Amino acid sequence: MSGGATAVMAAAAVAGAAISYQNGQEQKKAAEKASQQAERNALKQEKAADEANNRANQKKADPLAALNAAELSGRGGQSGTMLTGPQGVDVDALNLERSTLLGG
Repeated sequence: MSGGATAVMAAAAVAGAAISYQNGQEQKKAAEKASQQAERNALKQEKAADEANNRANQKKADPLAALNAAELSGRGGQSGTMLTGPQGVDVDALNLERSTLLGG
C-alpha cells in the first residue's frame, strides 16, 4: 500500500472512532434520561399507592363515643367540670373579705 492509502485508512479509523465515541455519549445520555424517567414514574406510583392507602384507612368521627363521654361527664353533678372536678369550687377560695393587706 502506498502512503496515501495508509493515510486515508488512518483518517477513516479516526473518524470511525470519533463516531463510535459520539454514539456512546448519546447512548449514555439516553440511558441517564431513561433512568430519571423511571425514577419519576416510581415516585408517582409510590405517591398513588400512599394516597390509596390513606383513602382506605380514613379516620371517621365516632358520634356515639362523643355522646357517651358527654353523658359520663354530666354525671359529675352540676358543679363538676373539667376544671373543678366533682367536688366543685371551694367557697372559702371565693371569699374576698380578707384581713391581710392586698388579699395575701
